[in-house]
Amino acid sequence: MLKLGRAQGVAMAAAMTMGLEITEYSPKKIKQSITGSGNASKEQVAAMLKNMLKFTVAEHYLDATDALASAVCHYHQISSGGINVSKTKNWKKFLTDNPNRVKSGL
Repeated sequence: MLKLGRAQGVAMAAAMTMGLEITEYSPKKIKQSITGSGNASKEQVAAMLKNMLKFTVAEHYLDATDALASAVCHYHQISSGGINVSKTKNWKKFLTDNPNRVKSGL
């Protein structure tokens, strides 16, 4: 299992334990929302965020711009009314609502 997948799982579990809503976006969706192209590079995403938010970022912080891009994408989805927010508050409901997210044999 990838380390990122483990970190994502822990973050999701922590959020759900606290009763927070979870919304996920694919990398292509985030890139499309920020740059207009789902195939944009990290550098292109960072450059567009720099123009949108009027800040500078060092090249070694491109992973941080990915997180910021996720937040801006979420803002765009909320403000355009295009968000399909899951109201999942517990694991049982999450698993029932998302059977494709459950992997057997773990």
